[in-house]
Amino acid sequence: MKMAQSTVSEGEAIIINGALLEGGGQILRNSAALSCLLKKPITINNIRAGRSNPGLRPQHLKGLELISEICHGKIVGARVQSTEISLYPQNIKGGNYIADTKTAGSICLLLQAALPCLLYSDVECCLTLRGGTNADMAPPVDYFYLVFGPMTARLGVNIECELRKRGFYPKGGGEVRVKVQPVKLLKSVKLLERGEIKEIKIYSYVAGVLPVKVAHIMSESAEKLIKKFHPNASIVPEIIKVPDREAVGTGCGIMVVCEMTTGCLLAGSGLGKKGVPAETVGETAAQMLLDNLQHGGCVDEYLQDQLILFMALAEGKSEVLCGPISLHTETAIHVAKTLTQVRLNLTQSRDKVSDNTNIIECEGIGLQNHFIS
Repeated sequence: MKMAQSTVSEGEAIIINGALLEGGGQILRNSAALSCLLKKPITINNIRAGRSNPGLRPQHLKGLELISEICHGKIVGARVQSTEISLYPQNIKGGNYIADTKTAGSICLLLQAALPCLLYSDVECCLTLRGGTNADMAPPVDYFYLVFGPMTARLGVNIECELRKRGFYPKGGGEVRVKVQPVKLLKSVKLLERGEIKEIKIYSYVAGVLPVKVAHIMSESAEKLIKKFHPNASIVPEIIKVPDREAVGTGCGIMVVCEMTTGCLLAGSGLGKKGVPAETVGETAAQMLLDNLQHGGCVDEYLQDQLILFMALAEGKSEVLCGPISLHTETAIHVAKTLTQVRLNLTQSRDKVSDNTNIIECEGIGLQNHFIS
């Protein structure tokens, strides 16, 4: 795979084209996090140039401001609709941080931006994040503590997540608190054996004025579709009626998490929308999981791109068996190569289950936290 390379003269900011590949918020988050960690100033231009509403949206701006606060940095061009920003990082400082999108913008995307930085802080950190917990075009907060947390623990990431309140479109208003333990050094990871299905859990929830019957329909539809292809799978449903005090607005959704015999976790999710039948929401989550099971990889589509940054920072060689390489993963690889010069390769698996089974290989830079002796 050919990746466009950025060049920089000594003392200048590294220029990153925000319109490349995925061309959205991920370039901002990964670039800003690595800038913070490596103390390398960056300029990102053409921000979201291909979108119908180009430039920074409130949630992107809030993520950049959060990273800048963590590293005592300076941002130039930090305003909504800005198509170019520059970040000049200083030293990372741990502690308590609060970020509020004041919209239904995804809390998980704020967390993706801040977490790598806080891992290299001097003390335990507490993040209080407010916004949308279950948003369109972003992983639900449930994914973060059910899949992302346990899987990244293999690299040494130690986090605790408390979902205090769900927040739905259009108001947002959700709240999540995350404790982050600093690390001395992230470990490399080898995920090359997936194993067999051990158990599939279905988490189906409703909040606000929706009746609990909707959660039952989503769960039953998901289970029916999964059983069609995996009739012997052990499936455990959990139906959740969110108390009014623990939600802002009305919404529903479903997470389907599959635990393999090796401990690998793969998932699918569905978010309720006006006019979309509950059956369809459940089937969407089930089909996402089935697609991830079909390709034979050890990680699902969500985790595939999110692991790249951590693999690049870790010590030693990481290898991860995955399915088709997503555009988000290509973007994460491009940013990691540009800012760390890390060696990242993609190869097709010789023991592939399908033509779309690949291995991501990364020789990490072994970034050390100098606050920890």
